[in-house]
Amino acid sequence: MELLHSGKVRDVYADGGDLILVASDRVSIYDVVLPTPIPDKGRLLTALSLWWFEQLSDLVPNHVVSATEVPAEFAGRAIRCRRLEMVPVECVARGYLTGGGLAEYERTGAVSGVPLPRGLVEASILPEPIFTPSTKAPKGEHDEPITYDQVVDKVGPETAERLREITIDVYRRGAEIAADRGILIADTKLELGWTPDGTLMLGDELLTSDSSRFWPAESYQPGRVQFSFDKQYVRDWAVESGWDKRPPAPEVPAEVVEATRARYVEAYEKLTGNRWD
Repeated sequence: MELLHSGKVRDVYADGGDLILVASDRVSIYDVVLPTPIPDKGRLLTALSLWWFEQLSDLVPNHVVSATEVPAEFAGRAIRCRRLEMVPVECVARGYLTGGGLAEYERTGAVSGVPLPRGLVEASILPEPIFTPSTKAPKGEHDEPITYDQVVDKVGPETAERLREITIDVYRRGAEIAADRGILIADTKLELGWTPDGTLMLGDELLTSDSSRFWPAESYQPGRVQFSFDKQYVRDWAVESGWDKRPPAPEVPAEVVEATRARYVEAYEKLTGNRWD
């Protein structure tokens, strides 16, 4: 195998005509990789992605070839995938207002050029899910929000419309499935790419605790920050630590690591109905 790319969280190897996508235990916040890993994170993200790819396979095709035909040293944290020409856009859907979307709304009354009603607050549910794309920044740099018109400029009107349609459809279906299991999906980020025959497919990860914000439905209350089954706990710790969001990042305390792992595990178990061993 040949290492093609080592990203913030995943490593990509070439193996014949396929790719081996390996999820590490690294954690990235504000587009900076932290020096402290989260134990089992790679296995949890891989297992949850595979579950979601199966749930949504009738909605949009995906890049999965096999979860078992991978090198033994990567077992449980790797997926054998089709090679895709990745779209140069991060496809983001939001159903609730929080994070960078809330900050942009407070400045402009819109998110990625999509105007929203006045008077929304932290965690407000949006009238309908919105497509809020961003750039794909190199490792160590920040993704930046872009408008739909900028997506059109990058990929053309037909592809832009298809990206928006798939992103919203995946979010709606995922949010519906998750809600039945007591979890609200506030937002999610998708990766899409083209096969050689021109099929647009889901790639990378799907609806995981690293690519989405998961909130417990039972305690949801707009107007305040929600409990999150994802790496938001690490983000909150980083903000409180006084770190300036630029590398190098500080070491993460053991209690934050343990609490974050527990949230990843709980999200996996609630969504899939499977017990994590």
